[in-house]
Amino acid sequence: MPDLAGEARSGAEFRTEDGRRVPAVTVAEMREIDRIAVDELGPNLFQMMENAGRNLAEEAMSRLGSDPPTVLALAGSGGNGAGVICAARHLANHGVDVQLLLAFSEDRLATVPSAQLALYRATGRTEIGAGTNPSVAPSMILDGLIGYGLRGAPSGEIARLIVWTHGVDAPVLSLDVPSGIDGDTGAAPGLAIRPAATVTLALPKTGLAFTDTGDLVLADIGIPKEVFRRAGIAYVSPFVGKYRVGLEVYRT
Repeated sequence: MPDLAGEARSGAEFRTEDGRRVPAVTVAEMREIDRIAVDELGPNLFQMMENAGRNLAEEAMSRLGSDPPTVLALAGSGGNGAGVICAARHLANHGVDVQLLLAFSEDRLATVPSAQLALYRATGRTEIGAGTNPSVAPSMILDGLIGYGLRGAPSGEIARLIVWTHGVDAPVLSLDVPSGIDGDTGAAPGLAIRPAATVTLALPKTGLAFTDTGDLVLADIGIPKEVFRRAGIAYVSPFVGKYRVGLEVYRT
């Protein structure tokens, strides 16, 4: 079987806006980084998803216009769902009219998104169940439906929501990897989100060099240098004086 992720890594590189190179990681490498953080050094998943969600919320607020905005947060059942639910809470706390749409019933949520959902509910903002659409057209959509855990073409409610976003005149801000995109190769095995921007976490995934991410932003989720070292990643922090940096892709 060809090493498509390796080919993607060798065919492009990521740089910050001031020219610093940033290594890309495959999905397997990112899973190992997450494992080392959770099992050995920290931060834990709650901390990482809290950091991810706050970064996403801050990026969203930087892009919202002066008119009172309405933001629709689309959340799946895993880590990306947790990050988007967290972002919805931060937006609500800062006066944004937020609606949260869960792609799955609550009993299918993993531990971290379930905890984030309880916190979101404390804001008193709108929650929409699976199978329904918001009654008010949003001015922005947050995409946390799948992330790098894609396994085959999206189906069911996830596919329905992706199609729905295609017909809405609102920019989509994806978390980590646009839903429906393979994080290793950038391929879309089926339906996929069309983002105006993507906030990718910790390090860019190899496939982001070969798909339409919109504006690409790298967000710090608090992983220390030793975690990357143990994972075999040569890492120099690109986050000099800030928590998010813009990335550019250079194909070689």
